[in-house]
Amino acid sequence: MSALDNTVTPQGPATPKGPVGGGAGSGSGAGGIVQFFTSRLREIGIFIALIVIVLLFQALTGGRLLTAGNVSNIIVQNSYILILAIGMVMIIIAGHIDLSVGSVAAFVGAVSGVLIVQWGLPWWLGILLSLVLGAVVGMWQGFWVAYIGIPAFIVTLAGMLLFRGLTQMTLGNTQITPFPTEYRQLGGGYLFPDLFPASSSPAEWITVALGVLTLVLFVASQVRQRAKRAALELQNEPTAAFLVKVIGGGALIAYLTYLLGVAPGSRGTPIVLVVLALLIIGYSTVMSRSVFGRHIYAIGGNRTAAKLSGINTRRVDFMLFVNMGVLAALAGIVFTGRLNSAGPGAGNLFELDAIAASFIGGAAVQGGVGRVVGAIAGGLVMGVLNNGMSLMGISTDVQQFIKGLVLLLAVAFDVWNKNRTRG
Repeated sequence: MSALDNTVTPQGPATPKGPVGGGAGSGSGAGGIVQFFTSRLREIGIFIALIVIVLLFQALTGGRLLTAGNVSNIIVQNSYILILAIGMVMIIIAGHIDLSVGSVAAFVGAVSGVLIVQWGLPWWLGILLSLVLGAVVGMWQGFWVAYIGIPAFIVTLAGMLLFRGLTQMTLGNTQITPFPTEYRQLGGGYLFPDLFPASSSPAEWITVALGVLTLVLFVASQVRQRAKRAALELQNEPTAAFLVKVIGGGALIAYLTYLLGVAPGSRGTPIVLVVLALLIIGYSTVMSRSVFGRHIYAIGGNRTAAKLSGINTRRVDFMLFVNMGVLAALAGIVFTGRLNSAGPGAGNLFELDAIAASFIGGAAVQGGVGRVVGAIAGGLVMGVLNNGMSLMGISTDVQQFIKGLVLLLAVAFDVWNKNRTRG
C-alpha cells in the first residue's frame, strides 16, 4: 500500500482520533446536529433534494407518482442510466470523462442481436460474449488514454462517433427483433412472477422477504460501523443523526417493499433492481474499502502526488475504462432487452444522462470527490423529474430545459460548497 492509503479516503482526509462522541462532528444538542449535517452537506444534500422532488411531484401529480406500477416503471426505465452512472462516477473521480458510453451500449446491443437472433446462439452465451465485447472496447479506449496519453475527452469523443458508426454498420440501418424471453427478462422482467400471483396472494412474498432481509442487513451494517468507529476511538456522528439515518433509511426500504410487493397494482421485484443492488453494494465496497478504490480517489485528487507515492496511475486508468466498457455493455443489454429490439438509434444521449447523474450526485468537476450511492441518487433525481413531468403532461422541450437547469444548479452548489469549506 502507498503512503496515500493512510491519508486519502472517499470523503477526504482521514478522521483524526479523539474521544468518542467528542468534537464538532459529535456534539450534543440541536447545535451539534446542525453542525454535523452542515459539515456533510455535499454528501447528504442530494438525498434531501431527492426527497423534496419526490414529495413535490407526488403532490403535483395527485398521488400518481408513488403508485406501485409507476415506481416499478421508474426503476426499469432508468436502470440502464443508473448502471452507466456507476462506472461514470468512477471515471469522473479519477479526473476523466467518457462520452462514448451511449454508442458503446448501442453497439453491444446490436452485436447481441446478431449473435442471438440472427446466428441463433443461446441467450446466455450471447450475453456473456456481449460483456466480453464491452471489456474489449474498454481496453481499446483505456489503451489510448492510459498508455498513449491522449486525453479521455478526445478518445471517448472519437469512440462516440466510431461505435455509433459500427452500430449502424452492424444493423444495416434496420432493427433486430424479437429477442428470446430470457433475454428480455433482464431489462423488464420480474422475479418469479407466477409464484405468488396477485389474484390469489395478498402479497408478493419474495419481494417482502427480500425487503425484510435488506432492512435487517442495513440496520446491522450501520450499527456495526458505528461500533467499529467507537472501538477505534474515532469521532462518531451524533446519536440523533445516527437515528435519523437508520430510521429514515429503514422507512424507505420498508415503503419500497410495500410498493413493490403489497400495494395494489404491485408486480413484484424487477430483476434489474436486483442487478442494480448487487452493483451498488459491490462498487461501493470497492470504492470505500479497497486499495484500488483509494488509488482512484488519490489520482483524482492529485495525479502527480499519486505517481510519486508509487501508484501505477496508468494501470488504474486502464482498468477504469475496461470497467466502464463492461458496464456500458450491460446497460446496452438491459436497454435492448427492455425494448425487445436493437436499433441504430439506441443509446442516444445516454452519456449525458450518466454524466449529469454523477455531477448531480456530488461528484466534483475537478475529480477526487464522489460516491457511487450519490451517482445513483443523482440518476433517480433525473428519473423522477422525467417521470413526474411526463405525468403532468409537460412537453419534452420544457423537460430538457428543467433538466439542464438542475444540472447547472448542482454544479453551482458543488462550487459554492467547496468555497464554503475552504473559507
